[in-house]
Order: sequence, then structure tokens, then C-alpha cells
Amino acid sequence: MAQPLAEVLTRLRVGNQNFIINFYQQHREHFTHWADLNHQLPAAEAHELLRAVLLEFYDQVADGRLTKLPEDLRAHLYSMAYERIAAGKSAAVLPLAEAGRRQRLLVLFGYLGADCQKVLMYFYFRGYNFEKVAGKMGYANATVARLQKSSCLRTLYELVGRGPAPQASAAAPTDL
Repeated sequence: MAQPLAEVLTRLRVGNQNFIINFYQQHREHFTHWADLNHQLPAAEAHELLRAVLLEFYDQVADGRLTKLPEDLRAHLYSMAYERIAAGKSAAVLPLAEAGRRQRLLVLFGYLGADCQKVLMYFYFRGYNFEKVAGKMGYANATVARLQKSSCLRTLYELVGRGPAPQASAAAPTDL
């Protein structure tokens, strides 16, 4: 890379995505070939996967989860892509009961308000601490974020306890 690594990280942290865009343009065809050769992914799916991995990488840098660029960035990003592919394949072999349970939880999750969905996603799936959640959500402090997460989780738990989820095709209310 022509730019010093520290400069790249600084630019990414302040929202400058030129490095990401340039990386995508320069490596798209090679990534597509790799994805086809190793995972039989069509070009359109490979392009989407590369975009998703680059966005995940950008989020990691912007959030401070990644504090220095890997020595071999391309290998790091390909590894992230491989993990996504592997996760997709392992999800396909879930036992039917577990797949049904997860689908039900996903439907019930849709019944939570947008703020509750964001809080739970930030905390459980992105691994943000309460201070980070508070900053992302505009809460006064980490304690407010913790209380909000607890309230949202309690609401989801109550929805689970009510019995079978409504049909997935039914429109979910925006908040409870």
C-alpha cells in the first residue's frame, strides 16, 4: 500500500472510505476468482461478499476493535470472507428444531422497536460495551444503555414466553 498504515487507520476512523473503495476496485477480480475457485461462488455473490467484508472491516476500524492494520490486509480480508462462507454452510446443517427455534426468535425480534433491536444488535452481535452502545444510541451514559438493554431483553423474553410466534408473513408492529 502506498499510504503509511497509521495514516490509513486515521483516515478510516474519521470516515474517509477512499482506502476501502480503492481496495475493492483493485482486488475485486482477484477476489472473484478466489471465491469461484475455492468456494464456487458466482461473481455477483463474490462481489457482495467482498463488499460485506470490507464494510465489516471498516466498522472494526471505526469502532476501535481493530487498532492496527494487519501486515497482509488481503489475507486478513480473505480470511474474514472464508469465515462468513463457513458460517453460512454450517447454518445450513442445523437440526430442524434448532432452525425453527432461531426462525421464531427472529420473527419475535422483529416485534421489538427499532431502538431495542439496535441496542441488542450492538451489544450481542457487534460486541460493543455499554459505553459504546450509549454513544451510538445517544444515551446519557453506560448505565442508561445497560438498563435499556435489560428492558429490551426482558421484552423479548416475554414475547418468547407468550407461545408460538405469529406467522412470519404477518406485519410486525414497530414497538411494544
